[in-house]
Order: sequence, then structure tokens, then C-alpha cells
Amino acid sequence: MPSLTILLFLFFSKFSAASDTITQYGSLEEDKTLVSNNGIFELGFFTPSTTSSNRYLGIWYTNIPLRTVVWVANRESPITDNSTKLSINSQGDLVLSHSNTVIWSTNTTTTTGVLVVAQILDSGNLVLRDDKDTNPENYFWQSFDYPSDTFLPGMKIGWDLKKGLNRGLTAWKNWDDPSPGDFTGFISQTSYPEEVMWKGSTKFYRSGPWDGTKLSGSPTLSNSVVSYTIVSNKDEFYATYSTNDSSVISRLVLNQTLYLRQRLTWNNDGKTWRVSSQLPSDLCDGYNICGAFGICDVSKAPMCRCLDGFKPKAPQNWTQMNFHEGCVHNQTWSCMDKTKDGFLRFANVKTPETTFSWVNASMTLEECKNKCRENCSCKAYANSDITGEGSGCVIWLGDLLDIRIMANAGQDLYVRLAVSETENRHGNDHSKRKVVVFASTICSAIVILLISIFIYWSSKRKTKVKGMENESQEEDFEQPLFDLASVEHATNYFSNHNKLGEGGFGQVYRGTLPDGREIAVKRLSQTSTQGLKEFKNEVMLCAQLQHRNLVKVLGCCIQHNEKLLLYEYMANKSLDFFLFDSSGRKLLDWPKRHRIINGIARGLQYLHQDSRLRIIHRDLKASNVLLDDKMNPKISDFGLARMCGDDQIEGQTNKVVGTYGYMSPEYAFDGIFSTKSDVFSFGVLLLEIVSGKKNRLFHPNDYNNLIDHAWGLWREGNAIQFIDSSLEDSSILNEALRCIHIGLLCVQHHPNERPNMDLVITMLNNENILPLPKEPSYLIKDILTSRKSSCKSLASFSVNNVTISMLSDR
Repeated sequence: MPSLTILLFLFFSKFSAASDTITQYGSLEEDKTLVSNNGIFELGFFTPSTTSSNRYLGIWYTNIPLRTVVWVANRESPITDNSTKLSINSQGDLVLSHSNTVIWSTNTTTTTGVLVVAQILDSGNLVLRDDKDTNPENYFWQSFDYPSDTFLPGMKIGWDLKKGLNRGLTAWKNWDDPSPGDFTGFISQTSYPEEVMWKGSTKFYRSGPWDGTKLSGSPTLSNSVVSYTIVSNKDEFYATYSTNDSSVISRLVLNQTLYLRQRLTWNNDGKTWRVSSQLPSDLCDGYNICGAFGICDVSKAPMCRCLDGFKPKAPQNWTQMNFHEGCVHNQTWSCMDKTKDGFLRFANVKTPETTFSWVNASMTLEECKNKCRENCSCKAYANSDITGEGSGCVIWLGDLLDIRIMANAGQDLYVRLAVSETENRHGNDHSKRKVVVFASTICSAIVILLISIFIYWSSKRKTKVKGMENESQEEDFEQPLFDLASVEHATNYFSNHNKLGEGGFGQVYRGTLPDGREIAVKRLSQTSTQGLKEFKNEVMLCAQLQHRNLVKVLGCCIQHNEKLLLYEYMANKSLDFFLFDSSGRKLLDWPKRHRIINGIARGLQYLHQDSRLRIIHRDLKASNVLLDDKMNPKISDFGLARMCGDDQIEGQTNKVVGTYGYMSPEYAFDGIFSTKSDVFSFGVLLLEIVSGKKNRLFHPNDYNNLIDHAWGLWREGNAIQFIDSSLEDSSILNEALRCIHIGLLCVQHHPNERPNMDLVITMLNNENILPLPKEPSYLIKDILTSRKSSCKSLASFSVNNVTISMLSDR
């Protein structure tokens, strides 16, 4: 009996000295922790937030002040009291129990008579092993085989057929709830493995298969921070990585809130985690964006097109940026005579979905081609390994899904077509020369014809319409001209009773024409900062613009000293009348706001891409969006708009005009305007619509402006707090959060990091993955505290000087 007491004392002493280990004769209580040998990781009980009463057993970094949990044992079985303990039972299982009730267990079978210990390692791995055997190959159990949401250095993600393991990541359900969310990532157990991320039962990202050097859709696995290793054989396929600098703390996490996989690196100076990379990285990373036989190219607009030799299955949907039905062969394809099938090479692509693929590592590419031709179900082939000159064979059976262009990456894919289709694309040089000569002749004839038409049109326009009475200059406004007397009669001689609002350029009046049509008349004041040039600009632009989401100009009047524009009357005033009024915004439920957002986006898309000339509005804001009787939005006020050629993407001006708070940084400071400066204004307006708040200075101790406010909440995972409280009963949460995300993408500092309006519309109306925005640097505090050389130009940003019209009561 004394010897047993001494033995127990020795074991307890061992536990006390070795704080990284539990033996079968010890336990870990609620108020205790285990710390790895070099103090890197800690195992213990934690509560995820101050608002939660649930407790969990987890592992976190010891010396990082923000408790960052990397593994949780009892994700689905939270603890609700403080009387739980972790121990090793007599069978050698690591058990989390409360009053003899097992909450979680490793369910491990060990050899009897072996002293089992549990140890937390400096890698963050919790292992169950023989007390005398530290060989990792002999561990009875390890937490690295059962990851939570975090991929740590040294961990394996993938499958092992001998051990019956398929290691993958599952996101937390929420930032304060570690129970499994619906966002998962695993390596597919197919003959041609690849990483697949799921949202519930729906795929939303695919890495592309391993091509011998990389995953074909992930060209940069290793970088200056980490080095990846892929192991592939008949028994297992897994990825692992290590850090290139032992002082760097880096982890990879699946984030349920952002639907992203992020690599985070600890910044010790700033005491924060910084995102160093993320997947999906752009819209083309979303799974099967372009449908069967479609190909995605993020550098193009629209980003989807059909593979050569194919056409949209539902063309009417493609015009609405809905590509999911994919493409079909241009002509009826038959497999009756396989010898007449050709193959067209597509270079630098992420190869298709591998679920229905077949692989032979010993075949040559020519043998692979013949193998594909033998099978009517085969639609494409490629090398399975691109190392060196390439080797092996993979063929795809059935529809080709989820293909994208990979700039300077990817591999060659050979797609099966009718031989006539391949001949059309690979004709001989002689036929090409004939085509060039013929095209040159046609182009010359077209140029001569266009010059003739231009000369004829120029001579005609000089006699078309002359200015009235006191106007001596000749004008062609391409708009119906109204005489002053009829406009005065329609507006009751511009009475205050008919006045709708006013701004820096004059007043707006309501009127009724003799035929009963209600109109809004914009009357340019004699002292207005919008001179004759801006007035002509608005008249001529509006004559060319016809779109359901642009306000319609009915005509104009230039007589005596009056300059008048006649618009269709908008019964529901302007958007700001509702949005920034405490009672008015309650009338804008979420379906109305979402429809307004889409309408404004479609109007801008028309201006930027579909109108006869590329139009940059330069003054998009809530007061310049009018609402008709059905609350449909119509963009108005084109006095500051600029026309560009089809191939012109930006311009520059010495006179910066617009509205402070909506201007992009490159326009406000450098006078550079482009379609992307309109996108910035749209982003601000989008954030205003979601929040019901105006973009202005907040309390000095709070946020600087609305952009800063949105970014702060989004970064913290609390974007839901940004949504207008009056939308609680009507908002579709996912749509509103998605709009905040899109708004932040639109207000990125650099123009090339903002989406174009085509992509904005696609993002608004699909559930595809969104790229991760960077922190917006264009905040009001930046303008007030930097670039002092621009102070003189900033002085011209007075509201009275830059606002075309501020519509109020109608």
C-alpha cells in the first residue's frame, strides 16, 4: 500500500512539472490549462464571447492577446457549467465528462498495459500516445486528424485510405458559436483529386486538379510566407505546408461569415491578424459561374463566354448576365463517325470539374487523344501531369464544367468539336490572306460611306433648328422645342405653389401640358453656375439616352434669357426625400430598396456600355435619383456628364465639379474621371441605401464617415449592425449583407480594384463568391489631413457650387 501511494505521488508530481501533459492518473479541470513545451499553444476551457454562456474545450495561441482558437473538441456539445474535466479513462480514451456523463471522447483503441498520456505539442497538435513512444507514426490519436476550421503548419488536409481518414475544414457557425457551420472544405476522393469547398450541399469553389506542379486553379500555393507540399499516391492525397520563417505565425481559416478561406498572418506590431491571401480571390473562382461548356475570364466584361464551337443555350438569359444554363454545340454534333471529330486547344485554363474523369498516368498525349475519340461521352482530354513536356492522360466524360482562364498559369485543354468547327479556326494561310483582303476592301468601302454620311449630315444640321428670337447662334438639340409662353402657362408662370425644389443651377417646377401630361421644368437661373455650355451638354446628352432607369427629357426652351429643360414628372420625388427622413425611410422596405439599387445599377451600366456613347455621369447621388409612381428609380441631372469614345476609359479636367462625399479620390484630387469614378459614387449610394444614413462626418470618437463605419463593422464580422433598423421586418439578411460587401468593393481606393457595372449587376443578382475588399483609404479624415496642396481646389467643393438640383417637396 505505501508503494502504491509513492507511485501515485510520482505520477502526480510528473503532471505538475510537465504542464503540457495529462496522464491516466491526472485530469484537466475547468480552471486549469496545458501549455506546450515552448509556450506556443495552450489547451483549456473557454467561452467564445461575453454574450455566450456555453463553454468548450479548445486550443489557442498562448502569447497572442486576442484569444485565437484553432481547434475545438466538443463543437456540437457545449458545456453549461464549471464542473467538467478532461481525463484519460482506463481504456486509454481521452474523455471530456461531467458527473460520469461523457460529453466528448476520442473513441480510441489502445494496447492494454500501456501507459497512455495526452500532450499538447508546439505545433498545436493534441496527441494521445504511449508514454515512452514519441514517434508520430505511432500516435493512438491526434487532433490534426480531426481539424475544426483552422489549417496549421504541419497539418495534413486530404484523405488516407489506409487509415480511413478524410481530413477537411468546417467553419464555425458564427463568430461566437464554434458549432459546425454549413461551410466545408475537403479534397475530393476521385481518380483526379482536387480541393472542393461547399456551402451545405452546394459546391461553390473548386481548386482544379493536381497537375504535377500545382492545383490548376491555384497557381500560387507557396509564397514568401509559406511553402506547400502535395503528396499523391494510390493510398493518400494530402496538402501540408510549413512557414519559411519560424518567427512567422500563419494560419489558414474557413470563415463562415465571409464565405471565404483566408490565410491570416499575425502582425505583432499592430497586434492584429492580417489577411495575406484568400480564396475565392475573384468572381471567376465561384463554382461553375458560366455553366456547361462556358469559360470565365475575370479580365473581360461580361466575364462569361462560350467555348469556341459552342453557343449560349438560352441567349435571352445571357443578356441578363445569367449564365448558369451554359452553352451547347453550334451545330448538331454526332458521334456516328468518330474519325471526323476534331479537337481545339485552349491554353492557360483551369481544367474542368473532375467528378466524371478518367486518368491513366502512363499514356502519351496522342494516345490520350485516341482514347477520347473512341468514347462518345468523352468531351475533352489533357495531360494529367504537365511536368517537363507533359505526361499521362486525363479525359472528361459528360459536360465540361467550371473552366476559367488562368493568366500565366493553368494548362492546355483539348475540347472535342466537329471537324468543321476546328477547320474554321485553323484554316490554311491562303484562305486567311483572302479573308484579310476581302475584309480590307469592305472596311475601305465602309469608311468612304461613313465619310459621305457625315458630310451630308453636317450640311443638313446647319439648317435644321435655329435659336429663337434673341438667340443668334445656330443649335441642334435634337429635342422638341417649346415656346416660353406654353411653359409659363404650364407652370402657372413659375409660381411658388408649383415649385418643387432648387439647387445651385436654378429651380424646378411642376407643370401640366395642354394634353394633360405632367412635367417637371428645370429653370436655369441667370446667376447659375451651370452656364449655357452645361445646359447644352445636358440637352444633347438626354436626346441620346433612352433607358427605363434614366429620367426622360421631353424637350427644351431657349427664349429671351430663359433656358428651360422639360422632364417627365416623377410622382415620388427624389430618393433622398425618403432615405434620409426618419419617417420617410420606413416606407422604403427592403424589396423596394433592392429594386432601386438594381435599377440604378442598370441605368449606370447603360451609360457606361450600352448607350451610343460612353457616358460618365460625375454627379451620382441620392438627390439625383428620382422615383416614379411605382418607386422605380431614374437617374437624372446630366449637366456635369461627359461623353467618351467607345475606346476611351478615362479623362481629366482642371475643373473638379461634383458632390463632396460621392467623389472618388482620383477625381477629387487629380481631376481624373472614368466609369470607375461613377462606380465609386454608386458604392457610396449603395451603402447609404442599406444603412439609411448619409455619408458625412460621424462623431469624432466614432467613425470618420459612412465608408469607415461600414468597413469597421464588416471587418469585425458585425456588418448586420450597419443595416437600417427600420428594415428589421422586411430585409432578406443575406441580400443586405451582400450589398454592404459590394458597396465596399465599389469604394476601393484604386480604380482598377473596383468592379465595372456589369460585374456589379452580376454580384447583386447571384450568390456567387465575392472577392475580399481591401480597407478603403479614401476617408474624410484623409482629405482633411493630407494632400494640403489640394486645399485650393477643395474650396470649390461647396455644396451650392456642385449640386445641380436639390429636389424637395413635390
